[in-house]
Amino acid sequence: MSAPFAILGISASGMRTHKVWLDAIADNVANVSTVRPTDEPAFQERFVEAQAVEGGGVTVGAVRFGDPNGRLVHDPMNPLADANGMVRAPDMDLSDQMTHLIIAQRAYQANVTTFERVRDAYSRALELGK
Repeated sequence: MSAPFAILGISASGMRTHKVWLDAIADNVANVSTVRPTDEPAFQERFVEAQAVEGGGVTVGAVRFGDPNGRLVHDPMNPLADANGMVRAPDMDLSDQMTHLIIAQRAYQANVTTFERVRDAYSRALELGK
């Protein structure tokens, strides 16, 4: 890709990577209250790791998972509770997920804004050449 148009590719790679992060956060938020029996693994929080791409841009380097042990919660009325009234819950916090959501959303939007402004500037430059 030629240098003037590289910015579009860099912004697009940022949008793709942040979309994966937003999807992971949405999954985490949807399962923050998911409980399982104590003999099963807890829902595992997803962590998206970004990796720089040579020449500019970013990609998903890895998706890591949280602790399958989660945390034990006393909830004797839950039908999944064991004989001691315990269930296994994910070891994650909704407020942390919401913080990550805001960061990921703003980063995604920054890439969209950059992409749109560069695209508009290139369009205007092409119109000048007519």
